[in-house]
Amino acid sequence: MTFNRFQEESSSENTPDAIELETIECDLLLEGVHRMYGYDFRNYARPSLVRRIWHHAHAENLSTISQLQDKVLHDRSCFERMVQSLSIPVTEMFRDPELFKTFRREVVPILRTYPYIRIWHAGCSTGEEVYSMAILLHEEGLYDKARIYATDMNDRSLQQAKEGIYGIEKMKLYTKNYLDAGGTQSFSDYYTAKYNSVMFQPYLRKNIIFAEHNLATDRSFNEFNVIFCRNVMIYFNDTLRDQVHGLFYESLSRFGILVLGSKESIHFTRFSDCYEPLDRVEKIYRKIK
Repeated sequence: MTFNRFQEESSSENTPDAIELETIECDLLLEGVHRMYGYDFRNYARPSLVRRIWHHAHAENLSTISQLQDKVLHDRSCFERMVQSLSIPVTEMFRDPELFKTFRREVVPILRTYPYIRIWHAGCSTGEEVYSMAILLHEEGLYDKARIYATDMNDRSLQQAKEGIYGIEKMKLYTKNYLDAGGTQSFSDYYTAKYNSVMFQPYLRKNIIFAEHNLATDRSFNEFNVIFCRNVMIYFNDTLRDQVHGLFYESLSRFGILVLGSKESIHFTRFSDCYEPLDRVEKIYRKIK
């Protein structure tokens, strides 16, 4: 279904009254979800959120957002499907390989000086980035003194992350990413293939803690040396983005490392003076205040 089709189906007329009605319906849906289930999408960037809401309404064979609100509030399974739809997991192993190569060069020497390492992958989706970090730390001889906290608000994505099972058709791309990221071993050594799936080795999971955490509503739960949050905040509005930057600032230890996505930046936030760039291109920052 194309974006234009979404627009055609979302309202019969693209008039001011129709747009206002859509806004009211979305506000009521998001307020109801927050009050009923504790999930807060109210400060997500509205245009993309509205498109995904309509997408889910059509998937449920509903013609209005008000109908979706009624079903979501009275049917938890519909709500769970909506969370899956709104949180759209997009990730891959060693995504943006140059970032991981830069992390090896710029950050790993810093981590070697620590007796113990805590890393938080916020918005970890289905876990590919988490296993990438586990492999990198293993190859650098740091995994045994590291603890990786992998969190997401999407329970279904977290379950897949915990299992560490992925489609075998993805391994060609993942192998290329791994090599481009500076991998030093054979990537196939890290997983076992069976039928159309692969399972990553259990030793890669031993120091990973998977937990549900909602960046919009939950608070800091530990002090971290590194926080990864890549291409998550692009879905937030300015208010929520600033709130989450506050959460990360509070959660980072002194001289802790913050890694953002390629379309994100620490600039134009109230914390911009609290960090120095370790690599401006790869969006790796160190807390200095």
